Formats: sequence, structure tokens, C-alpha cells
Amino acid sequence: MRVPSGAEWKRVGEVLARRGLHTVCDEARCPNKGECWGCGTATFMVLGDICTRGCRFCAVATAREGRPVRAEEPTELAAAVAELGLKYAVITSVDRDDLSDRGAGHFAACIRAIKERTPAVKVETLIPDYREGEIELVVEAGPDVVAHNVETVRRLQTVRDARASFDASLRTLRLAKAAGAPLTKSSLLLGIGETDEELTAAMAELREAGVDILVLGQYLRPSAKQIDVVEYVTPERFAGYAREGKAMGFSTVVAAPFARTSYRALEAWSAGAEK
Repeated sequence: MRVPSGAEWKRVGEVLARRGLHTVCDEARCPNKGECWGCGTATFMVLGDICTRGCRFCAVATAREGRPVRAEEPTELAAAVAELGLKYAVITSVDRDDLSDRGAGHFAACIRAIKERTPAVKVETLIPDYREGEIELVVEAGPDVVAHNVETVRRLQTVRDARASFDASLRTLRLAKAAGAPLTKSSLLLGIGETDEELTAAMAELREAGVDILVLGQYLRPSAKQIDVVEYVTPERFAGYAREGKAMGFSTVVAAPFARTSYRALEAWSAGAEK
């Protein structure tokens, strides 16, 4: 991957630091940080930088409780989106099981703040496994895409926190669609021991749940603390999975070794919105 450099890279970092904002690019050690920041885009991570869950593939810091929620974060986030001149903003968050609504209300406030300040900006949200009474708060705020990741196939769900599951994630995606989300999206990390048959089955279940956009990427071990990589999937196989997904009816399939949920999100939204 390209080493981060250039004036645009520095500008993004300065804006984030001045506004007190976190990004999943940093906290999850995303391999695409250099490319995305160099283009003036970033995936914002709200509700702090400490997650209340501990998935075995993730580099984000964990604890029983997260940091106090910043009341000014929605305003600062909207200001950063405007200052960076973004056309498409992606917001994700840590899990906040320590909050009464698990952070859904704050998530919604962030969406509204961006939409009010820069109405033309498209907003994609990558949310926790919100349930009834939570997901509606997010969807009613008007995001253009609601994403939630199943992360891996059914058999390997134990790499996620014990409070997460394939069925809970499918439920979130179905609820988002039922609540009126224009497009829904999910992704899987490959190379942690799944078979082709299991991947096909997972893709089929996502499509049955009404998911529009599918992302498939290679799991890359962030540090020695996370699970090992079982296999490096070739670009040719990723291309084959993309063809399979399109044949299933997904409006967009982003499948490549370095693909992540929010990677090239604007292009994925554009293709899905045209359907």
C-alpha cells in the first residue's frame, strides 16, 4: 500500500485533531488510510474510541465502559464534513452496550447535524447490531445507506464478541430495511477459515434479508493480539465471488483483498442508487 504523504493527508489529520474526532482508519489500522486520506476522505468513528465488545479480529481498544459521550460531537462532525468539502460521509462507531440506547440516539444526532449543515452530502452509517427501538432512531435521521457487518460465515461467528451473532446481525439488517433505509450493506472478511460453500450460503442469507450492497475483503491481522490469517485469497477468487454476488442480485459487490466496508463507498452507493 502507498505510504501516506502529501498536503491533503496532512489537512485531513489536522481537521480531525482540531475537532477532536476519531476515525476507524486509525483505530482499526485500516490498510486503505493512505489512499482515502490522500483523496480527502475518512470514515468517522463516533461515541469514543473504546468499544465495549472484544472481537478477536479487531484492533480497536476495548473495556467494560466507553468514554463519556461528547455532546458537541455531532456539531464538530458536521463542521469537519463541511470543512473537508466531502460529498459522501461515512460514520461508524464503537459498540456502546453501556449506554441505555447503545448510542443510537447520538448516532442519529450525528446524521441530522451533517444533513442540516450540508444537505447535499450523502451519509452512510455503519452501525452496531441495533434492535427494535434503536434502529428506528438511526433510520429516521435520514441516512442514505445503513450498513451492518455479519463479519464472517455462520460457523466462524465465535471470532466475534459473544454478544454478537449471525442471526442478530441479519435481524438488524432486516429491521433497517423495514424501517425505510434506502440501501442496506454488509461485509465479510475472508481468509479466516471459511469454505466456498459457507461463503455462498452467507451471501445468500444476506441477499434474502434484502441487503443491497455486499463487500468482501481479505482479513489482515492488525497485531499479534488478533487471530491468525488462515489463507490469503487471490484476486482471481475475489473476482469470482463478485460475479457470484452480482448473479444473486446484489446491486453492488465490492470484492478485493483490501476492500473494507467503507472503501470506495461513494462508488458503491452510486451503483446501488441507480438500481
